Amino acid sequence: MAKLMSDTTETIYDIFIVGGGINGVGVARDAAGRGYSVCLCEMNDFASGTSSCSSKLIHGGLRYLERYEFRLVRESLKEREVLLRMAPHIIRPMRFVLPYAKGMRPVWLLRLGLVIYDHLGGRKILPGTRRVKFKNEETGLLLKANFKSGFEYSDCWVDDSRLVVLNAVDAARKGADLRTYTKVTNVNRSTGVWVISTTDSLTGKVEEIKAKSFVNASGPWVDEVLKESFKIKDSKNVRLVRGSHIVVNKLYDHDKSYICQNKDGRIFFMIPYEDKFTLIGTTDIDHGQSAGQVEISEEEKLYICESANAYLNAEIKIKDIVWSYSGVRPLYDDGASKAQEATRDYVVKAEEHDSSLMINIFGGKLTTYRRLSETILKHIETFLGKRGEPWTNKSFLPGGDIEVDGQLALKNKLHVNYPFFSEDTIKRLVRSYGTISFEIFGDAKNLESLGEDFGAGLYELEVKHLLEKEWARSAEDILFRRSKLGLIMPEMGLKKLNLFLEAYNADTHISPKGKSLKMQKVRPA
Repeated sequence: MAKLMSDTTETIYDIFIVGGGINGVGVARDAAGRGYSVCLCEMNDFASGTSSCSSKLIHGGLRYLERYEFRLVRESLKEREVLLRMAPHIIRPMRFVLPYAKGMRPVWLLRLGLVIYDHLGGRKILPGTRRVKFKNEETGLLLKANFKSGFEYSDCWVDDSRLVVLNAVDAARKGADLRTYTKVTNVNRSTGVWVISTTDSLTGKVEEIKAKSFVNASGPWVDEVLKESFKIKDSKNVRLVRGSHIVVNKLYDHDKSYICQNKDGRIFFMIPYEDKFTLIGTTDIDHGQSAGQVEISEEEKLYICESANAYLNAEIKIKDIVWSYSGVRPLYDDGASKAQEATRDYVVKAEEHDSSLMINIFGGKLTTYRRLSETILKHIETFLGKRGEPWTNKSFLPGGDIEVDGQLALKNKLHVNYPFFSEDTIKRLVRSYGTISFEIFGDAKNLESLGEDFGAGLYELEVKHLLEKEWARSAEDILFRRSKLGLIMPEMGLKKLNLFLEAYNADTHISPKGKSLKMQKVRPA
């Protein structure tokens, strides 16, 4: 991993990036792989904002066809299989069930949309659409009696925060200088370069970083960066739309997801989640607060429950929620009257200022982050000159050097090497780290060789890997972004982990001497 801190006094980077979400780390990885020098700063942890608060899907966006966003859907559909090949450990195919009842979108329209969906993106790996009769299907057991038929189609599931982190890991391996908990406080131009003032929130260290080009990939904060750091007072390019999800105990035993239509026309999903739970969402609500103040409302919780209950035989209530999360989508402000009608496409604006380049990214979605990165690099090439060819479409992310259907073979290999791990832990390691699992645990012979046991299958050896190789700093970083073990971690395990992190951070001088990093108490709520 590239060093987290360096003396940049005499260094002029080719590219400076603000924002450690999927777009920022995607650009950093692509650029570093082509030979550009890159520095990226994220004011919190990687994927601490929008990028860890998605519906966990790599998908074409079936509902976007209704808004005639054919370019976006086609690009997204093509990217599904590119990303699946790139990261088959954290991305996996998933079948989606679309129940039908009177009063919904007409059957002919759904069938037409799914035919287009099947063929628009050149599908090769994923199976196509089929019509289903629920009387003969296990997927019908969950549904009310008025849902007698529907459709099945394919998309993909993704561990969104791991997608971000693994892009960051690969960018660092290729030479990028990546810094978390580092805030950009001011930006100036001087003799053809950007001079970026930064502050490390853990150590208080203040630095100036110089770069020939500046990429604003700060997501919900993109306008805020322009206002505060560039002093552009009238900047308003994004529409902040809050999307919230709830997690309940597992509602069904099969591995398929449901895509459902609310009475108001909105779409929501019910998705198997972390083996023991079901994820339900999302909402689309204009977010009238700051990007840093995001929390699911009681109204949203009730809305999601009522939406699900319109389909389910069994009723779920607010008290059944074991965890919830909210994120803000920084959608490009296209003037749509309703939040759900605003475009999900990305918009890139590139401007030259006194021989220096500024690029702002507005909008975008997980599925198209790699293509967005290629778009950014075209602007970089025009400005700085070409260094290398586009390469990410044939690459794999760290740990993803297995076949698309290679998870079972990898599980078996891990069982042979580490027979002391439980089946649940082996499955988690495959889905989180892929082949990196062997780097983490090496020649470990038993549980005792893994160091302190924090519970839920988490041991000291893995925690140290996350601290030293994946920029984790807090319990929240580890339990809810590098993993979802916070959903099952016992209270005593959380206390042990916090104590371990305080000691580790003090010993490694990550935080000032005598002042440990404050750990957020993370428990399902």
